[in-house]
Amino acid sequence: MRIAITSVGKELDSNLDPRFGRAEYFIILDPESMVFEVVENAQNINLPQGAGIQAGKTIADNNVDVLITGHCGPKAFKVLQSAGVKIMTGAGGKVADAIEQFNNGELETAADADVEGHWV
Repeated sequence: MRIAITSVGKELDSNLDPRFGRAEYFIILDPESMVFEVVENAQNINLPQGAGIQAGKTIADNNVDVLITGHCGPKAFKVLQSAGVKIMTGAGGKVADAIEQFNNGELETAADADVEGHWV
């Protein structure tokens, strides 16, 4: 299984970025081995529109099964859902905290986007 967590930094002790489309980084990891890689999202941070769609494509292209983030807008949600990515919103704290919450079954799968488009 591959999990992506939105992050403001490149380490597991970095804070989770509450924004999906404009997150600085995606930390993609195996929750059992804790082996991870960092994918930069710099190309999408300053887009006037479409950041969520492009970030969703990045997640899909990296064969992610589950996305953990603070919030996800409607266009990104549709891209991720179409790619079969399970979306979990409402996470916070450090990346490592979000992983622990996931492993303990404390996060719920989102049924729909939880913010309107262009949330900055």
